Amino acid sequence: MDDFDHVTAADLRLMQDLAQRVTAVRPDLVNSDAAFGELAWNWGKGHASQGGSWTRRLWFSGDEPIAWGWAQLPHRVRRNDGSVKDVTGAYLVYQVHPDHGGLVDEVIDWYDATAAGLERTVVPSGVDAFALERWAARGYGPDPDSLGDNGSWTQLNERDLDEVEPPVLPAGFRFRTADEVEPHAVVRAHTDAWPGSSYTVESYEGVRRTPPYRGDLHVLVEAPDGTMAASAIMWLDGANRTAEFEPVGTHPDYRRRGLARAMLLHGMHRAKAAGARHVTVASLGAPGHPAARELYYGVGFRRFTRDAPLLRSAD
Repeated sequence: MDDFDHVTAADLRLMQDLAQRVTAVRPDLVNSDAAFGELAWNWGKGHASQGGSWTRRLWFSGDEPIAWGWAQLPHRVRRNDGSVKDVTGAYLVYQVHPDHGGLVDEVIDWYDATAAGLERTVVPSGVDAFALERWAARGYGPDPDSLGDNGSWTQLNERDLDEVEPPVLPAGFRFRTADEVEPHAVVRAHTDAWPGSSYTVESYEGVRRTPPYRGDLHVLVEAPDGTMAASAIMWLDGANRTAEFEPVGTHPDYRRRGLARAMLLHGMHRAKAAGARHVTVASLGAPGHPAARELYYGVGFRRFTRDAPLLRSAD
C-alpha cells in the first residue's frame, strides 16, 4: 500500500490511526489538516468531487503506519454561488510519527516528484524544528501571503472539559442535532455561514459516512422562524478522549447574538457526556482575523500550537 495512488477510505483510516498515535504522545506535532477530525471532515466533504486530484503515499513499520503524505493536485472547484475556482498549485497534508522523524525527507522526495513543475505548499507544525529545517533545506520558505496580517495561517486552541458553564440561548431559539434536521437544512446552515462554499447534500452524505461522524455530535441552533442559524460538528477521538470542533459557523444575519457561544458550550457538554475530557478547535491566527479566535477565547480555549505555512515556487 506504499505506492503512488489515489486516496481511499481505507487510507483515511490509516491516516487517522497515525493522527491518534501522534496525539497520544506529541499533540503539538500534529500538522495542520492532519488531525483526526480534520482528516474526516476534509475527506468526507471532498472525496466525491475532488478525489480524482488526490494522491497519497504511506510508510509502514510492520502493519503500523508511521508516515503518510496526501497531495492535492490542480483541480476545479465549483461553488454554490455559481463561480468556479481553478486551483493551479499543489498542497500537501502529511504526518510523520516522532519516533521516525527522518522519514520527512522521503515525504519531501515523494511530494516533489508528485507535484514536479507546480507551485507547492505545505503546512508543518510550527514547533517541529527538525521538519522545518528539512523543508528549508529543500527549497521551501515561509509563504508571505499566508503569514501576513490578513493571512491564512491557523492556530490550534484547546481546553479541558472539567468545568463547562451552562449554555444560554436567546428566547425563541433552540438546540437541534443533525439527526433531527433534514439534510438540505443542515447543508444550508453551512453554506449560509460560509458564502461561496462548494458544500452540497452529496458532500454532507460523504461526511455522514466518514468515521467517527455522529449525528448527535453535530449540533445546530434553530431560530424562531425555523432557520438553522448556527452549526458545528464535533469529531470524537475515543482513544484520546478528545473532541474537535470542525467546522463552526453562524448565519451572517444571526451573528453577535450569543448563538455561537451557546452552541459551543452546548457542544462541549455533549462531548463530555460522550466521554471526551478535552476539546480543540482551529482558528485563523493572523491579527486581521480576530473574530473566531476571540469567540473561542471567550469560552475558555487558549492557543496550544500553530502552523508554519511553507511555499516552493514552480520548478
